[in-house]
Amino acid sequence: MEDLLKPTRTRLITQADQLIPVQSKVLAKTKNKVVLSTPEDALRGLQSQPDVDLLAQILGWLFTPNIIEECINIKLPGPKSALIINALVNDIVPIYWETLKESESSSHTRIRKLLLKSLASIAGIGALISRLRFLVSVRKSSDAQARIQKLTVEDGQSICVVIDVLESVLEDSSAVLNIWKGIQLSNLKGSHRSLLWKELISVVAAGRLLSVAAQAHMVLNENSLSIEEGSWLGDGRTFSAWLGRSISYMISSKETTFSSEETKEVTTLLSKAMTLGYNDQVIEAVFVRPLLKESSSSKEYRSLFSNLATYDQKSILYTILRIVSQNHIPSTTYVNDADLDIKQTNTVGGLAALITFLMNDQSHIQDALIEWLVGISGGSVGVDGIVRRAVVAALAYDLDVLEKTVQKLLSSFGDKLYIKHTPVLQQEVNAQLLLLVAGYIYRSRSTYLINMSRSSVYINAISNRLAASSPKSRFLGMIVGATISNLIDSTDKRMIFSSEEIDSAEGRWYQSLIRLIDSVGSIGDLISLPSAEKSLSKTKLTNRGKITNTNTEKKSNVTSKIISIEELEEDDNETTSEDDDIPTYEKPDTDEDEDEDPTLVQRNKPLAPVYIRDVIAGLRDIDNYDRHKLALSTASSLIRRKAKFGTEVSEHIEELATQFVGLGDKYNMEEFQKLRLQAMIAILLAQPLKMGQWFSRTYFNGDYSMGQRASILTTLSMGARELAGFQKEDSALTGADTVPENSFPSKKLPEKLHRIYALDTAPVNNLTQKLERTMIQPMAAEAMDKMTGPQALKVRTFSSRMEVEKKRKKAIPNELAKVVADGGDKSAHTSPFLLAHFIKTLALLLHASGPSTLSLPQMTAELWSLLLSLRTKAYSDITVLEALLFAFLTLLDVNEDKRQIAEGYSKELLETQSWVEGVFERTRGGSEEGERIRMLAAGVLVGTREVVDKYHRLLIGDLVAFM
Repeated sequence: MEDLLKPTRTRLITQADQLIPVQSKVLAKTKNKVVLSTPEDALRGLQSQPDVDLLAQILGWLFTPNIIEECINIKLPGPKSALIINALVNDIVPIYWETLKESESSSHTRIRKLLLKSLASIAGIGALISRLRFLVSVRKSSDAQARIQKLTVEDGQSICVVIDVLESVLEDSSAVLNIWKGIQLSNLKGSHRSLLWKELISVVAAGRLLSVAAQAHMVLNENSLSIEEGSWLGDGRTFSAWLGRSISYMISSKETTFSSEETKEVTTLLSKAMTLGYNDQVIEAVFVRPLLKESSSSKEYRSLFSNLATYDQKSILYTILRIVSQNHIPSTTYVNDADLDIKQTNTVGGLAALITFLMNDQSHIQDALIEWLVGISGGSVGVDGIVRRAVVAALAYDLDVLEKTVQKLLSSFGDKLYIKHTPVLQQEVNAQLLLLVAGYIYRSRSTYLINMSRSSVYINAISNRLAASSPKSRFLGMIVGATISNLIDSTDKRMIFSSEEIDSAEGRWYQSLIRLIDSVGSIGDLISLPSAEKSLSKTKLTNRGKITNTNTEKKSNVTSKIISIEELEEDDNETTSEDDDIPTYEKPDTDEDEDEDPTLVQRNKPLAPVYIRDVIAGLRDIDNYDRHKLALSTASSLIRRKAKFGTEVSEHIEELATQFVGLGDKYNMEEFQKLRLQAMIAILLAQPLKMGQWFSRTYFNGDYSMGQRASILTTLSMGARELAGFQKEDSALTGADTVPENSFPSKKLPEKLHRIYALDTAPVNNLTQKLERTMIQPMAAEAMDKMTGPQALKVRTFSSRMEVEKKRKKAIPNELAKVVADGGDKSAHTSPFLLAHFIKTLALLLHASGPSTLSLPQMTAELWSLLLSLRTKAYSDITVLEALLFAFLTLLDVNEDKRQIAEGYSKELLETQSWVEGVFERTRGGSEEGERIRMLAAGVLVGTREVVDKYHRLLIGDLVAFM
């Protein structure tokens, strides 16, 4: 027996063999096929790290028709199929997915398709979600055991792989339909099929999949790991659009005919999808785009809409009207009657056909449309006027509905509380609809409109309008009363108002509404129009397309307010003689009391904040304009007052800085940038060392735009100069003291014109130009002195020396010199715009620190090294070149000890001189930029040559080494 068990070869496993990657071991296996007869054989093969051929054999065996019928159907729930799917998700996908995805071979493509097909089921999607949830929980856990597990997740690669597989399984719009078909074609009972469908709805439409994917994206972002570009599973808008396309594909698929019960199942999916919070994306994909693409309406969409709950039907209808108004109607501008042409009529007819198709003679939909038109919520106010015309045209076939609509419109139009408290825009829409519906009723049933105009409700409505305190309310009352009177009354009994507003372009446009005739066309008329987003300059129906606004703002020429309407017979001659005796007065330019509505007075005005936490709350409350602006305007002074009083500023200083750095100008305030910059400078000055480092870290590591990063640099430079004692010199740049002490208002333009014509440049650039002139002027004066003759021949009077002493700048305490060396990072930025701004900021910091700072040698060495490393970038951008030359000029100006420069920075000095000489020779004059560069280069050359000529012997050794 021992001879039978004699070994043929013995091999010792080394450490190198143990370190072979798993995937390499898989690819190194033999390619012998395995006999598969039971699901257990397939499961063992998947768990034994199969090679590519074995994996293809197992996946192909699982989808063999006789195996599906007799042995196992992996797409249906069961213990064996769950084990196999679990093995595919946990063992096969992490190892093979990247290889199968990147490979273009036919065998790998076939395996990838079989793998996705095996996971395209409720069980497969559920297993992938469970795997993703586990990986996310491991990344977020903080206990010791989880941290050990966290090491197995290499840079989020496993999370990205699972998300990629899920997106590949679901990316096709037919994925949901295929899963539904698999459920319907199975041998399960009806109750089991219903449970499976509800499980799918809870996964894809109830937010389970979306929430886990969004959490995975958040975990990757928190760990500074990036998800693959184009990933859509964790984005709510894109996911909802995909879900809407999937539902639309189910309804419009020609391969499947839905029964009434099956349509209800799709309706349940749609209702649940609307709970995700992205109704616009879902409804546009399900209804708007499919219906506008087809010339003939589909019965399936009407059946789907009819099976929805009443609340969902109203929500979908209102959303469709809003989407069509925003994205599928061309821009319209109403200036005069000629603009109401056939093109707009076709558009109205097409949209009316779409509304009629959805309405389908359902009374509750008619009531919903009436509520949308005349309701207190004002749903029709924010949409285009074409949409309102289409809704009225869709309701016009039923006169009873129109009469009901006009009664509600008239009741609101004449209500005193409605006139006083409703926004003017909503009142204008109400008047437009009243005239539009009145025109339809008059053409079909004129007696009803005549009786309505004689009723007490109508007369009281016009009387209340004419007695209103608001000019716009009176104008609407006059225009409605005059237009309806011209339509139904004879010439001698018509209501006439002697007002310029009635005869204006706006008044004529209102009067033309009652003559509009729209009819229901076909959806094809709407399809033929190009779909385009409206521009911001579009004029909607609610804006009435006025040529000018002056007519409505002027005082009405009616001599008195009409409290009630009566017909009086007067003698024309007597009236004329009485009018001659009445003195006439010119109308004043402005009458503040006339336009002031007591109901619109803001009585709950916010108070100025007295605590730092009130400032933070006001900055966050962007919906309250008054409070937001008050917090912004008072922040700088409050921070400066409390900087050295208590600990309130120090406790909230980083939160304050974060708010101001990321603050946006939502209301387009005139002085927003100035107020924000003042507050950021006050924060920096409150704790210079701490906040200087914070602003530096935020500049490099924060997620901010280029403009916000530039504001950080401006804060650092201007705050440093104020800390160094240059506050009075820079006050005009930061706006800290915009009004001089001895200012003469008569010498200044009005404030509005001053803001228009005053020069508004960046503080850093303005200060840079100022310092350039300051540093170059002494060089020019010295050159002029050399040209005028020897110094010994010049005479200086005693009085001139007194003037020089008077102008000499007195020494000021420089607090910046204590903290500037420890203020933050000095590394550069890649953007040319920010790089130039960054270099100028460093130069201004060095200049503000002054020649007396103890850390000047350290700062000089670091800045000089940085500037020399950026010489190559200066060739590609002139702003960077200008900033470099200014920084070199500042270096030479601040370092007054020229011998120290020659001894400590001889190599840097010679390199700088050689490079600047090349810049001066290559730069051509003739343009403003070229002359500016040559001037700066000349200033740097004068400074370097002064040191080189004076300490020539000291530099001769370095010069030989350099050459």
